[in-house]
Amino acid sequence: MTRLSYFFGIAALAAVTSAQAAELPAEIKQAGALKLTVNSTYAPMEYRDPATNELVGLDVDLANELAKRLGLTIVWSETPFAELIPSLQTKRADFIISGISDRASRRETADFVDYLGTGPQFFVMAENEAKAATDLCGKKVGTTRSTSFPVEIEKWSKQNCEPAGKPAIQYVPGENSIDVRNQLKQGRIDAAVQGSETLPYAQTQEPGKYRVIGEPFAKGYQGIMFRKDDAALREVVTEKLIAMIADGSYKAVLDKWSLGGNAVAQPMLNAAPQ
Repeated sequence: MTRLSYFFGIAALAAVTSAQAAELPAEIKQAGALKLTVNSTYAPMEYRDPATNELVGLDVDLANELAKRLGLTIVWSETPFAELIPSLQTKRADFIISGISDRASRRETADFVDYLGTGPQFFVMAENEAKAATDLCGKKVGTTRSTSFPVEIEKWSKQNCEPAGKPAIQYVPGENSIDVRNQLKQGRIDAAVQGSETLPYAQTQEPGKYRVIGEPFAKGYQGIMFRKDDAALREVVTEKLIAMIADGSYKAVLDKWSLGGNAVAQPMLNAAPQ
């Protein structure tokens, strides 16, 4: 993203608050409900609470608060991560808020309102001897196939392994974050990559099992994904999100899930660099 387009995105979102309040699309207003679908395998963003089987998570809390402020209820559904974008395109979902990263390749038919900082991070089993990320050169590293992480791993490997005369990382695909962690525990891969927003939760759920190596090796944002032709819905949701940031309720949700450090100062339009 160019500096000009970044600031255009900021200006476009700021204009929402200075203009007359945005209006909900008539179809949604008449229905009184939002249709939202999530991939419920990405704790703590969205997952089924093992104790209650209730759909919970940071994205769930944010969406529920946004819907409340819009005077709407939510009709939730669940789908594999790879089906999130098709669900939006076919209008089975009004927008997507489900741990999905803003990526340039996804902006041909959609816009992202970025609301959470993120970045891929290496982790290993606690007993693994690797101390630095470069110790993973030549090793099998798994991550979810349908995310941006395979590309980020390849890019990092080309910048850090091969120039030092070390073999490239061997990428191993997984279906979702649970599958990747299972592969790691079964010894089928040497290390794994997940978003920095998920690893603290995984470590609290399985204390002493995983060890994070280094800082996130790329910077990005998770975004609420809207169809290009749904500008009105995008603007009204952005307006409510700006209000949540201003009154502290956004930060309260992030703090509840121990992700206050991933907060953004303001929503951003299509701001991720990749």
